[in-house]
Amino acid sequence: MGDGSLELSPEAMRSLGYRVVDLLVEHATTLRDQHAGCTTDRATLEKLLREPPPEQGSDPETVLERLERDVFFHMGRVHHPRFFAFVPSPSNFVGVLGDALAAGHNVFAGTWIESSGPATLELVTIDWLRELCGMGSSAGGLFVSGGSMASLTALAVARHERLDDDFRGAVAYGSDQTHTAIDRALKVLGFTHEQFRRLPSDDGYRLDVATLGEAVVADRAAGRRPFCVIANGGTTNTGAVDPLGQLADFCAAEHLWLHVDAAYGGAAVLTDRGRTALAGLGRADSLALDPHKWLFQPYEIGCVLVQEPRALARTFAVRADYLRDVEGETQEINFADYGIQLTRSFRALKLWLSIQVFGLAAFREAVEKGLDYAEHAETVFRGSSAWQVVTRAQLGVVTFRYAPSGLSDSEADRISAALVRASIDDGFTMVSSTTLDGRVVLRFCPINPRTTIGDIDASIARLETLAAGLMQTGAGR
Repeated sequence: MGDGSLELSPEAMRSLGYRVVDLLVEHATTLRDQHAGCTTDRATLEKLLREPPPEQGSDPETVLERLERDVFFHMGRVHHPRFFAFVPSPSNFVGVLGDALAAGHNVFAGTWIESSGPATLELVTIDWLRELCGMGSSAGGLFVSGGSMASLTALAVARHERLDDDFRGAVAYGSDQTHTAIDRALKVLGFTHEQFRRLPSDDGYRLDVATLGEAVVADRAAGRRPFCVIANGGTTNTGAVDPLGQLADFCAAEHLWLHVDAAYGGAAVLTDRGRTALAGLGRADSLALDPHKWLFQPYEIGCVLVQEPRALARTFAVRADYLRDVEGETQEINFADYGIQLTRSFRALKLWLSIQVFGLAAFREAVEKGLDYAEHAETVFRGSSAWQVVTRAQLGVVTFRYAPSGLSDSEADRISAALVRASIDDGFTMVSSTTLDGRVVLRFCPINPRTTIGDIDASIARLETLAAGLMQTGAGR
């Protein structure tokens, strides 16, 4: 290893590779016994990890042991069966191996001349998602790092197609439940804060079409240029879905681009309940999906779909002398022309491989379990005098708060907020908080197919015990 070749012998490669696989299998098979959440202070981790780069190499086994002990231990396990915070990313071992294969073959997935096989597989896998979402056969897209990049890519296309990139006075619209990834995307694209209208949602936390219509009329009367509506296909806060069919009708009539952020909830279209909730999804001009959430892939894999893939190329394609050899024939797809990245990894492989190995029916059943488990959690919360259900279970999310009889709203806010830290410190389960109508509420998102009814019941019981303890100690005051 000291000759500058950066090579290992075949025997050393096998030994190290088998050891890495053993570590991954051990992690996966003991996951239930590990902490669901773990956060360590910066000073402690600096003592463990801060050092100059070593001039000489070390024994790989020693390095792996240190990695397990000093790095991987100190993290939240978003794939843990009792991790119910934010939106879990359950992952699956076949997807993990897909990433290993893509890295091992060092796939450059930007141009056809360098990755014709991977590009074709990406086209096929994109078509699977397009069809599931109800978009027409002419639609297409590409895989990106995640939902944030998917929405940024889509909104760049909207800016180009609707505004010819002249965004002076332009206005985009969404509800007060819109993910902050949209704010960030619009900021990156040059829009000011005032050019994004966050409209008040209705009592179901959905974008109200009448309110939207009034805002568009008012902006046009003031000389502004409405161009885009961002709808939610399952909000992070509550799982709410905006009225997609009505919004599609409205946007078509008003010549507005309709982008649907379905990064979390889009995968629910695999099920009958999900397709009903997401009716109209396929009519969007663009969609953002996140297979590393409810399609159980390891990070990173997001997806952007558009009705007209050539709009991606019109927005992003550039030509350079040093890339003259990659232009190819018209039927050859250079995914670098479809988005921001020239250098891009083979993200499609892990999703394709997972679906090939398990079959779509297994994914459908896994998503169904998430829907069922959220409804079960709601039933358990409603059956206890300690909890108040704030929003019903929808698309795998239920919100609740600690509210036993006699507890004031401000006290309930304090205890509910303190429960997040308490659950992390305890390690058995983990939930996260948000704010709805000015009150602190907790979110419960049980979409991990490893989760059992027993995990849900035991986690809610543990949260109730932790909350009672916080009451006794006056925590959060």
